[in-house]
Amino acid sequence: MPQGRSTQPDVRMRGFSHRAPVETVWQWLEETARPLPGETLHPREAHRRILAEEVTAPESVPPFPRSAMDGYALRGSETVGAGAYNPLSFRLVGQSMPGAAHDQPLPPGAAVRIMTGAPVPEGADAVLPAEYAQEVGERVEVTNAIPPWKHVGQIGEDIQEGEVLLRPGRKLRPQDLGLLASVGRTSVTVVARPRVRILVTGNELVPSDQPRGNAQIYDANTDMLAALVERDGGTVEGTYRVGDDADVITEHFTEGSPDVLIVTGGSSVGAEDHAPRVLSEAGELAFHGVAMRPSAPTGMGRLGADTLAFLLPGNPVSCLAGYDFFAGRAVRRLGGRPSHWPHPTVSATLARKISSEIGRMDYCRVALGDEGVEPLALSGASILSSTTRADGFVIIPADSEGYAPGTAVTVHLYEPGD
Repeated sequence: MPQGRSTQPDVRMRGFSHRAPVETVWQWLEETARPLPGETLHPREAHRRILAEEVTAPESVPPFPRSAMDGYALRGSETVGAGAYNPLSFRLVGQSMPGAAHDQPLPPGAAVRIMTGAPVPEGADAVLPAEYAQEVGERVEVTNAIPPWKHVGQIGEDIQEGEVLLRPGRKLRPQDLGLLASVGRTSVTVVARPRVRILVTGNELVPSDQPRGNAQIYDANTDMLAALVERDGGTVEGTYRVGDDADVITEHFTEGSPDVLIVTGGSSVGAEDHAPRVLSEAGELAFHGVAMRPSAPTGMGRLGADTLAFLLPGNPVSCLAGYDFFAGRAVRRLGGRPSHWPHPTVSATLARKISSEIGRMDYCRVALGDEGVEPLALSGASILSSTTRADGFVIIPADSEGYAPGTAVTVHLYEPGD
């Protein structure tokens, strides 16, 4: 496994002599990217964050016996024999309302008017629904028998004191936040969100809100990468267009310490592809060149002890694939999420063959049609519209020459999973 300063050669204008297998790079990421420390938030701010602690209940819920109906609290054994033609009469001695309990023990032969959620008074063990009773002056006539503990929510019926409610690694959902509030939690520890810096190289690129020159194109990668980082639980600390100036690239490599640095463009073997050399001089270039299509020129490594750096190709589809294969795995893992693909999957049958090459993993964009899975593109790294026309992608492993028509394949859907 690569250690210390890189021994990767400068491949500009020479080409790659070796490309690392995707699985080797994944293994390096598993060993290198560790979940970040926790931070403490109010539960209201923790939606969709990853829990970093075990949460146990400090008290039972409900903390007192409570009524599950609007009606009358009484002793169930005293209602035996009650019926429409044999009403039994109970003395009405008060009422219990949510937030305003009847705080006196219930004497024999008595009842308390009670509302749903209100505490059941001491001595009562059942709640008779209102439709089976009628108040007459200071008494209530009961026309139905009810067994003890009917319509009474017991202490701890929902949650027992000391019970483990939530475990580390859970993505907090709205109902989880409600559960935390129900036991009085005002803080929760979650994994910190990875801070990601995005550098966009290329003198030809301009932002979409500025005029474009004759030899220029609009930058698609910044907005795409920022959305991908957000999807994976990271936060973009800044986006910078740095052109093809090696000195400016170096400044951004050496200033501050984001958790993840993503560079798009300038990662291949051209004369202006400075990022691999800068990374190897400023830190460690662990890999440069991966046995995959698209995104073969991807590189990655480390800056100091705290920053993972990813060098992604500038062509948009290669950038998307390189992010999902590598940078996204790191962002997810640093943030405490599973590192595997975040996409929902479906199994479907190929309508047409997909050809591949032994020794290289392929990322094939596909559409789901009436006749099955239609391959759209294996090549065409600059054709971003192929990803918007696609429903998802199929991965062809490096030990396969592709898939024949009629083969059942796993389609990773572009629609984000939850």
